[in-house]
Amino acid sequence: MKRRTFLTTTTLASAGISTLLITGCNTIVGNDKAEVIEVNPNSFELDEETISSLREKLISGKYTSQQLVEFYLNRIADIDKNGIKLNAIIEINLEALSIAKLMDDELKSGKNRGVLHGIPIVIKDNIDTADKMQTTAGSLALEGNIAANDAFIVNKLRAAGAVIIGKTNLSEWANFRSTQSCSGWSSRGGQTKNPYILDHNPCGSSAGSGVAVAANLCVVAVGTETDGSIVCPASVNGIVGIKPTVGLVSRSGIIPISKTQDTAGPMARTVKDAAILLGILVGVDDKDVITTKNIDKNIIDYTSFLDLNALKGKRIGIEKKTLEKNQFINSLFQKALAVLENQGAILVPIDYQDKINELGAAEFEVLQYEFKAGLNSYLANSNAKVKSLKDVIAFNTNNEDKVMPYFKQETLESSDLKEILTDKKYLAALAKSHDGCKEFLNSVFEVNKLDAICGITMGPACSIDMIYGDRWGNSLTTPAAVSGFPHITVPCGKVYDLPVGLSFFGTAYSEPKLIGISYAYEQASKNRVKPEFKKSFL
Repeated sequence: MKRRTFLTTTTLASAGISTLLITGCNTIVGNDKAEVIEVNPNSFELDEETISSLREKLISGKYTSQQLVEFYLNRIADIDKNGIKLNAIIEINLEALSIAKLMDDELKSGKNRGVLHGIPIVIKDNIDTADKMQTTAGSLALEGNIAANDAFIVNKLRAAGAVIIGKTNLSEWANFRSTQSCSGWSSRGGQTKNPYILDHNPCGSSAGSGVAVAANLCVVAVGTETDGSIVCPASVNGIVGIKPTVGLVSRSGIIPISKTQDTAGPMARTVKDAAILLGILVGVDDKDVITTKNIDKNIIDYTSFLDLNALKGKRIGIEKKTLEKNQFINSLFQKALAVLENQGAILVPIDYQDKINELGAAEFEVLQYEFKAGLNSYLANSNAKVKSLKDVIAFNTNNEDKVMPYFKQETLESSDLKEILTDKKYLAALAKSHDGCKEFLNSVFEVNKLDAICGITMGPACSIDMIYGDRWGNSLTTPAAVSGFPHITVPCGKVYDLPVGLSFFGTAYSEPKLIGISYAYEQASKNRVKPEFKKSFL
């Protein structure tokens, strides 16, 4: 359920694992005009609607929940009919209309479940739903896996009245299958495409969730992250993504990678919608022990922190070596910094990235150990035909033409060689990566009296490359990921007709402050731009 961000510019690159995950692409292709597909993607009746605006129309009677569901399902079909074929949705919920009718009936009878009552959403295909939809992590090895129980967060969504209209495609196994993978590709769902320029990468692993929100196939979506898998697709698809503090949102019923880094989180077109959805997702779950340790941290209404003046007096850390080689990305960042200062923020030069790269070099070791343990536990208790990581590897080998036509499964294989979680090598890697990064970042925040650290989330999307895999450049995903800290990305503008995000991350459970900061920047900059569905740069 995650995406790793192993930077090509860090010590991970020298270790030979530079292409494992998702982070910003640095492929720059020039300023050639892209060819636009002959379809009017802006003719959609619910174009750029928000939770609040749809809610108002439901209450007023302008629309029913059934009508909203039909609008979005038709939108998904129409996009594909016009040759765009985003592959964002891996499966439609055949019960969505009947659930929507139930929500309509409740509203008519005076029962109101809250802000998500009757609102259509989508969730990632590594999150269990006890309905007719499968949970496969995009893998043919898990095809036919119908969960016996809803994931904890799915229970929360249903209780809130949300109508889950489908599941989204993802990088197979949350991009933890191969070091040569192409983000957004799965053997079950095919290749998800970036709606801004279709031959460009949507990033991952929550590729489908990011694209679905960006292209108005839904109002909001749920993604998951281990390292970059929410904030990367949010950044390159021009939307807002929140990677919460690990432990704020339950992981039970979600196909795991890492018990120390995994989390689900909201993806939306506005900070307000992301804040609304986050408030629904948080909760204490006895099946996920880490959530029981943080009962006093749960907030059910994050919208109370949406403050236009939230940047005033805030101390924002900026990495001294933060400038990219590309002049256009640098220009975008300088404009963002000017907005922050104009809104009253105090910019504080800091030096932290080199140390994070040093400590984070142990991250991949940690993830391999935790992936094997977590996946074996999940599969043993699932309805999948494979019951262990070893079974998955064997299935893939026996079905290589279908499952591995482009890249292989060396990450699955190397993970299966790891020992149990009491192994000294694992404990040493965990102490260096997770504990070391957390301790170091806490000291950076304390010494510099910071409210947040800010930077470009990553560069614009690279081209889809099924042969050689992704080409990612610098990103800001790893510090928050390895430490378990919260991270928010907000649209920052476009470079080469492709979106770029601006990141804010803070210490554990600083979501309220980060949401305020992100909202103030969003409202002052207004950088959300709808996709144009261009075919390519060529």
